[in-house]
Amino acid sequence: MISTKNITTSFNDIPPTWIFEFYLNLSEKLNGQDVKIKSIFNVNDKTPSMYIYFNRKYNKYMFKDFSTDESGNAVDLVRKVLNLETSTEAIFRIIKDYDKWATLNNYQIKDFKIQQKYKVIDLTTRVWNKDDQQYWSVYGIDSKILDHYNVKPLSNYKLSKPTENSSIDKLINGQRLYGYFKSDGVLYKIYQPMVTSLKFLKMQSHIQGIDQLTYDKPYLIICSSLKDIMSFNKLKITNAEAIAPDSENTLIPETVIENLKSKYKSICTLFDNDAAGIKAMQKYKDKFNLPYAHLEMSKDLSDSIKDHDIKEVRNNLVGILRNTLNI
Repeated sequence: MISTKNITTSFNDIPPTWIFEFYLNLSEKLNGQDVKIKSIFNVNDKTPSMYIYFNRKYNKYMFKDFSTDESGNAVDLVRKVLNLETSTEAIFRIIKDYDKWATLNNYQIKDFKIQQKYKVIDLTTRVWNKDDQQYWSVYGIDSKILDHYNVKPLSNYKLSKPTENSSIDKLINGQRLYGYFKSDGVLYKIYQPMVTSLKFLKMQSHIQGIDQLTYDKPYLIICSSLKDIMSFNKLKITNAEAIAPDSENTLIPETVIENLKSKYKSICTLFDNDAAGIKAMQKYKDKFNLPYAHLEMSKDLSDSIKDHDIKEVRNNLVGILRNTLNI
């Protein structure tokens, strides 16, 4: 006879961690840590880009897939994975699968402790050198532009993670480490292009390039990155200036967009030339009615300058912007 002691009829009795573990077939139990896996929504995902993380604001696990921009909670995950139309259908499916699973297993619900994350507690800046010039110049970016956008070269930075009795510290040294700073000197991001798995360390949310806006140009371009903003400056398009969100997958707040609309004749997006970039631009169009400029050269604007003649990039982009912005 099958035991029914584990059978549940209430969704609230099902541990949210189990939902992620079961439907994602995780190799480890969720116990407060963040987990990174290859996207289950993108079969071409070669580098793990899907994060299962504990959201401290909502006190629960959620997911974010940076390769497809899918995100949400446990119910959203099941609805999307199984192609269900409603959250109600997903909840019923979760209950059914959990009941079936629980008859064969003894799932222990344990309290988990939120695992602390490393934070940058110190850094050392240095002077620009020839290696920096070699890296940035291929994108049309020089030290004057870097200084204007408060990008500084770093010798190292120090990470620290508190433990129960003390802390764990790491000193990171390496070639081509750069700090992105706000105009008030506060570090908001570290860029390490030589590290393939973690190119950016984010300290704070910040709309990149907003400190440098003069509001004396008629047009504003929302790029995908600070590097693209700096490359855009090299094109010397004198009637437009540029900003960028934290990432393509992060929407600039509506209040900020509305304020910017009042200051510029027209605004458009200019994100990466791939499916994720086009999808992100479409979001801005749907939510804010902002048109998008699609530069079909290399992956993004900065790579286009690296891969092609800068005059060719400028001529192509100027024509695209004229059509997009109705100039």
